[in-house]
Amino acid sequence: MSIDDWKRWIGKTETRTELLDPGSLGRFAAAIGEDIDVERTQPSLAHWAFFLPVTAADGIGEDGHPKRGGFLPPVTLPRRMFAASEMRFGGTLTLGAPATRVSTIADVALKSGRSGNLVLVTVDHRIAQDGAEKVAERQTIVYRDAGAPTPPVVASDPAPQGDVLWAPNTVDLFRFSAATSNSHRIHYDLPYATAEEGYPGLVVHGPFTAARLFGHARRKGALSVFSFRAMAPMFCGQPIVLRGTADGVEAVRCDGAVAMQAKYSL
Repeated sequence: MSIDDWKRWIGKTETRTELLDPGSLGRFAAAIGEDIDVERTQPSLAHWAFFLPVTAADGIGEDGHPKRGGFLPPVTLPRRMFAASEMRFGGTLTLGAPATRVSTIADVALKSGRSGNLVLVTVDHRIAQDGAEKVAERQTIVYRDAGAPTPPVVASDPAPQGDVLWAPNTVDLFRFSAATSNSHRIHYDLPYATAEEGYPGLVVHGPFTAARLFGHARRKGALSVFSFRAMAPMFCGQPIVLRGTADGVEAVRCDGAVAMQAKYSL
């Protein structure tokens, strides 16, 4: 198949309605290290606790992701990652009540990067309750060639400075995978992550880091807009600095590389 074939997915929609279970949100809050009393305070990026993928055992690919095709186009480039997102919040989700999410493939584009060809799939998600839009999110999913192995990350001297030092371990990664129904093997299967995908260790989920950055930002107040962009992989057991910037927040690896940047509005 070619980019022209995959572009036929543009405009495809998927609608799901489900009850927003406080128990699911509590598990998500625990996984990201926030208050589990979700009836009192909802955790950062609470909507990510819902509308999780449900895939039969025979529908899972070798990498742990659902097999290509279906709602998302069957892009044949081997590596897939959640690269960026832009969100607007219209109100707090009502727990224990139904909500509807409408998802739409907004664009499919071919580009070239340092690692070769890239296919960017843009997906719009809109979550509504009682006729009111609560969340509007535009996600960018990137597919790319395998590329060369990722070199090990060596800590810099002096170490990066910031507001929060975070060092997610294997249990943290497992709990986040479980809470978000993310079975991508790079987050829990070390032999696969190193031998098959060429990483020097288990990879910290991009959405996990985004949730931590959101929590860091909202210490200044409720956020109406939040966006992030992943720039470099982060690895299990290595310290990550979370810090404010002139126009947002960022996550910095122990080697000083900025791994994720985020912007927000109150």
